Amino acid sequence: MDLWYAQNRAPEFKLKESKMILHPFTVKDYEGLTINPYQGCQHRCGYCYATYEWSPEFYDRIYAKSNSPQILENQLRSWKFKKQIHPVMISSATDAYQAAELKFELTRRCIEVLQKYNFPYYVFTKSTIIKRDLELHKRYKDNCIIVWSITTSDENIRRCIEPGTPPTSAMFEVISKFTDLGIRCCINVDPILPLITDSSDNIESIISSSRKANVKYISGAVLRLRRDIWERMKVILKLLDIKNGIKEYNRIFQFIEPIKAGRNIAASYSYTNMIFEKVRKSVLKNEMNFEFPRINGADKVDARNISNNNDQLTLVDYM
Repeated sequence: MDLWYAQNRAPEFKLKESKMILHPFTVKDYEGLTINPYQGCQHRCGYCYATYEWSPEFYDRIYAKSNSPQILENQLRSWKFKKQIHPVMISSATDAYQAAELKFELTRRCIEVLQKYNFPYYVFTKSTIIKRDLELHKRYKDNCIIVWSITTSDENIRRCIEPGTPPTSAMFEVISKFTDLGIRCCINVDPILPLITDSSDNIESIISSSRKANVKYISGAVLRLRRDIWERMKVILKLLDIKNGIKEYNRIFQFIEPIKAGRNIAASYSYTNMIFEKVRKSVLKNEMNFEFPRINGADKVDARNISNNNDQLTLVDYM
């Protein structure tokens, strides 16, 4: 059975330079900005959306964009002519706090640049390495939110579906350190994997741990299938010995193989509604918010008021 990553071998690190590091993106009606200081990821999540077929080395060769902080500063200096900016998402196509960050420190240096120019940001991570920058985020807590991606509380499942990630218990220990300092955190249960992480016990366990860690917000989404993701998911279903797993996925996602290249398949409406209702009830029972938090309730600020100074302002100052 072929796995989607090389076993017993650390990934190779390589340096590269980028012409641009701050990229705009649009998802439905939402417009935003994103930074990815690295290309590739050591977490080796079998469900990863960033692993397109043209990137077969995604798990085993990590490119560090060595000039990221300098390029980011150049872009932000020229951003004032824009009327509005949006919070920056760090990061959309890799984990900015994967192990490579210990060697290159590109994420830390990019965040220092964002803070220098008073840009709000979200950090998306499933790494405990972020605790190194606890004080960095603390001093900017009014203008940032840390979003933690957690899929399962079962260690046997975690080691199969995302073998490069830290134990969930270790993640919650770090999350508690952030919330204790008043840094806003959100748990993103994404993706929820049918037959694997969609049980009431798993969802209840994650939400209960989130409450104990003093997290106020829960968000989540059900897995979407793509041809390369489906090939990895079939391996996962076999590794976990899930009976009739492939047949059930065909039923839940309502597709016939082979999946066409470039096609993204969502789970059926009935299945998605059932899962969301399960999560919603658990979240409300634990007196938390089933929504994605916004920085000070805003999703964009007036760039004409962005200044290069040492006084940390909040979004309220731009409204």
